[in-house]
Amino acid sequence: MRAELVRERYARIREEVGPGVTVVAATKYVSVEDMAVLADAGVEVVGENRAQDLEAKHAVYGSAFRWHFIGHLQSRKAKVVNRCCELVHSLDSASAARRLEIPALVEVNLSGEATKSGVSPEEVPRFLELGADVRGLMTMPPLTDDPEASRPYFRRLRELAASLGLAELSMGTSQDYRVAVEEGATYVRVGSTLWRPS
Repeated sequence: MRAELVRERYARIREEVGPGVTVVAATKYVSVEDMAVLADAGVEVVGENRAQDLEAKHAVYGSAFRWHFIGHLQSRKAKVVNRCCELVHSLDSASAARRLEIPALVEVNLSGEATKSGVSPEEVPRFLELGADVRGLMTMPPLTDDPEASRPYFRRLRELAASLGLAELSMGTSQDYRVAVEEGATYVRVGSTLWRPS
């Protein structure tokens, strides 16, 4: 992973999404050592999937980035996330909601896939009553090679958020972030498109 390549791709993505969208660099497959490359490339916001990796990377690079948690949040890990992060993208349990001290987005499983985390759209209003600081919604559409196939899910999430008066939308990853932005994303989560070999 080379800093100049990451810097060039990060700048291009930021230009594509515009000033109203935060680019979150998903660091699940980035080693502690390679986090330095992201810092050198000017990446500002990183999203980590696992609490133990978050803790290890934050211990070394805590002030280099703004930290988000984008993986499945277990309530027993909320303490680590509260200490390290400014936002959780993946709130989907009442127990975690009660332990969170930072803003969160509720993860919504719009596809109904049993293998995916998230709550059903009908359950979202309940999360607004649990005391957590819910700012918006997040979703992961079914895996597909066609970015356009994600559009109905992104549109549905935007409509659901609007109906609940929520402003923030975390949707879109490396393969479909452009479509997500067209449908109103305020956060996109990109990984491979930043650092995969050319």
